[in-house]
Amino acid sequence: MSTDAPDPGPAEPRSRASREVEPGVERDFARNLSYGEYLDLPTLLSAQHPRSVPAQHDELLFIIQHQTTELWLRLVLHELSSACELMAADEHRPALKRIARVKHIQAAMTEQWSVLATLTPSEYARFRAFLATGSGFQSWQYRAVEFMLGNKNAAMLDVFAHDEGQHRGLVELLHRRSLYDEVLAWLDRRGHELPGSVLGRDVTETYQADPGVVRAWSLVYADPDRYWAEYEMAEELVDLEDNFQVWRFRHLRTVERIIGSKPGTGGSSGVPFLRRALDLTFFPELYDVRSAIQDVTPAGYHGGDGDV
Repeated sequence: MSTDAPDPGPAEPRSRASREVEPGVERDFARNLSYGEYLDLPTLLSAQHPRSVPAQHDELLFIIQHQTTELWLRLVLHELSSACELMAADEHRPALKRIARVKHIQAAMTEQWSVLATLTPSEYARFRAFLATGSGFQSWQYRAVEFMLGNKNAAMLDVFAHDEGQHRGLVELLHRRSLYDEVLAWLDRRGHELPGSVLGRDVTETYQADPGVVRAWSLVYADPDRYWAEYEMAEELVDLEDNFQVWRFRHLRTVERIIGSKPGTGGSSGVPFLRRALDLTFFPELYDVRSAIQDVTPAGYHGGDGDV
C-alpha cells in the first residue's frame, strides 16, 4: 500500500502584495479603544523637543535615550516598591519574581548605552551647550532607586528642592525601609537572629555593614539546602547589585567615550564622579560573606599539584 501523501495540486504563486487585514481585526476605533490611545502615543511621541539652533540631527537620539531610561526607571521603582511590600508580608516568592523582572530591565538599560555610544564627540559638541545645566545627576527617579536599594543621602534632597512633588517623594523614601532592610527583617523573622542595632537602625542613613549580619548569611551559605529560600534571595540580590554596577560602568565608559575628561553638565565632575560610584555597594554583607565561607574538602581527597 502506498504511503505517499495526496497530491495537493499546484502551489499558489507567492504574492509580493501587502497582507490583507484579517477578518477578526478591529476596525471601528470610533467606538473602541485603539492601540495608540491605550499607550497615549500622541503624548509620548510629542514629548521630544530638541533645542539646538540650528537643529542638530543627533539631538533626538540623546533625548530618546534618556527618556527611555526614565521609563525603565519608573518600572524599576514600581517593581521594587512591590518587592518591599511583599517582603514585609513574608511573601518572598512573588518578591523574587519582582526582583527577577528588575534584573531583565537592568539588562535592557545597560544595552541601551551601546546606542548612545554611536554619538561621537563632535556630534555631541554641536548641541551640548543647549542642555544648559540639565544633567542626569538631577534624575529624581534614579535617586529614588538608590534610596530604595539603601544608598540613602539626605544631602541629595537639596538637588530636588525646586520641585515639591519630587522632593516630597524622595523624603518619603528616605524614611522608608529599603529593600535590604526588608530582607534583613524577613531573615530575622525566619529565626536567624540579627543584631537589634541593625533591625532598629535609622533608615534615613546609608546602610553600613555589620559583622552579625555576615554571620547570619554565613549560616545560610553553609547549608543552602536547609535555607534555600534565604540562599536564593541572597543570590538574587547579588545579581541585582552586579547588574547595577555593570550599568554604572557602561555609563562611565560611554560618557568617557563622548566627552573624555571634561566636566559634566549640571556642575558634576563627569567621569571622576561616575567612577566614584563604582565603589558604592547596596548589600555589603553579601560580598563580605564570600570571604567567610569555608572551603569543603570531600572525604578521601588528598589534593594534587594542580590545586589553587
